[in-house]
Amino acid sequence: MKELAPRQMGAVNWLGLWTLYAKEVRRFLNVHLQTVGAPVITSLLFLAVFLLALGRAVETVNGIPFATFLAPGLIMMTMAQNAFANTSSSIMISKVQGNIVDVLMPPLSAGEMVAGFAFGAVTRGIVVGLATAIAMAFFVDVSIHNLWAILYFGISASLMLSLLGIAGGVWAEKFDHIAVVTNFVVTPLSFLSGTFYSAENLPEAGQILVHFNPFFYMIDGFRYGFTGMSDGTIMTGVIVLAAVNAVLWLLCYRMIKSGYKLKA
Repeated sequence: MKELAPRQMGAVNWLGLWTLYAKEVRRFLNVHLQTVGAPVITSLLFLAVFLLALGRAVETVNGIPFATFLAPGLIMMTMAQNAFANTSSSIMISKVQGNIVDVLMPPLSAGEMVAGFAFGAVTRGIVVGLATAIAMAFFVDVSIHNLWAILYFGISASLMLSLLGIAGGVWAEKFDHIAVVTNFVVTPLSFLSGTFYSAENLPEAGQILVHFNPFFYMIDGFRYGFTGMSDGTIMTGVIVLAAVNAVLWLLCYRMIKSGYKLKA
């Protein structure tokens, strides 16, 4: 009888990484009405309310129809919020239910765990973004000006919020703590980033402050991909998002590597 030998792994446990990623994707697909359908409806309601309330008062923004200007911001906001929700809720629920050990025990490195959680959330962000864009295309002219800008800023923004969700989920001890991050960090930075308005319309002090908000760059670059218009420098946005993602990835890696609030 042939003896069973331990499975040999290389530098990366690809099977383990894929399993964690697949778990995160199946987790949100199993409740797709809640995780995909609901955000699409919410975005359409935002679009309807702003167009009904401001459609006649603000017909164009920098020569672009208000609806066309507004749509990319709403799509990006929906992608970012859902990417954050995916990782933060997954880790928080696992901690509360006590099954976080099922993720910690397998032979996964800290980097592989970060990648599995983060890429699962990025996938949710992309799926929600595509669904929202398709739904909005029935009511708004959603055309593509620069596909690479859409892809880079869409994926980078989803990655940034997924990493923030990992950090928040690891740090939080109860769901109230996740609500704190959502209500006092994610939502304010989203609303104050130019989602619903052009930064050029802000007072001079506001225009300076908005450039310190990384959410501004992700929405500005994403909007450029659809409309060709931007309030900031696209290359600056590319660099800022890359730098913020690098810092957040390192933070998440260190938190998981040290077992911060994960291991007794």
